[in-house]
Amino acid sequence: MDLAPPPAMDTAAEAPPAMDRAATLAALRARVTAIERGGAAEALERGDGRAIKLSPSIDAALPWGGLARAGLHEITGPHIGATTAFAALILARTETTVLWIGPDPDAWPPGLARFGLRPENLVFVHAGTAQDGLWAMEESLRCPAIGGALLELREIDLTAARRLQLAAESGGPIGLLLRGDTGAGQASPALTRWRVSPIAGTGSPHDLGDPGWRLELLRCRGGRPQSWETRWRASTDSLTTEEDDIANHSHLT
Repeated sequence: MDLAPPPAMDTAAEAPPAMDRAATLAALRARVTAIERGGAAEALERGDGRAIKLSPSIDAALPWGGLARAGLHEITGPHIGATTAFAALILARTETTVLWIGPDPDAWPPGLARFGLRPENLVFVHAGTAQDGLWAMEESLRCPAIGGALLELREIDLTAARRLQLAAESGGPIGLLLRGDTGAGQASPALTRWRVSPIAGTGSPHDLGDPGWRLELLRCRGGRPQSWETRWRASTDSLTTEEDDIANHSHLT
């Protein structure tokens, strides 16, 4: 009986090229990341029809066909009434439980309800310090059971903002930073940054009932800055721009 070991197999020719191995590993890592994030990051990139709708003309200008969920968005502006109202109508369109976090969150629920945010869907969270607020916001954004979370915080560093963006990608809710009239020129990982101002002649700038705003999209990942003159139509629970009104009139005639 021949007990000699079989000749060694030449496997060198079967090994995939180094570039193929690198591409395979990169694809596997991307797949694992998508699984770990529950698909939220993947949905953010492709746009999955779950974007929060604002108005037809504004939605058309955003890469996601509306405001992307699973992401962070900044709202700035000189008048708290206008910025609060805009934030309220965004949160209302999640149509589920949302958290409003701040050092002394005193937004008036009946006023917020004028913009569609129902009191039974709203939870106020008192955060005594900025650190407490950031912790509450991050934990909230990691929770897929809520629709969104808002944090009242004027100043935030880049590292903390990145943590909030990653938390939103992980959990899936929309995150809003209500920053007052600060941070307009600062770097940020947020998907969008808005500046909201009441339109002259629509009433007190501090009145939540103001129906008209100038919305400025200061920055947008994958998009470009734009601005719109808008009106809030309480009777139809809708936000419209001049372009929307012209299109609606043309359709009716």
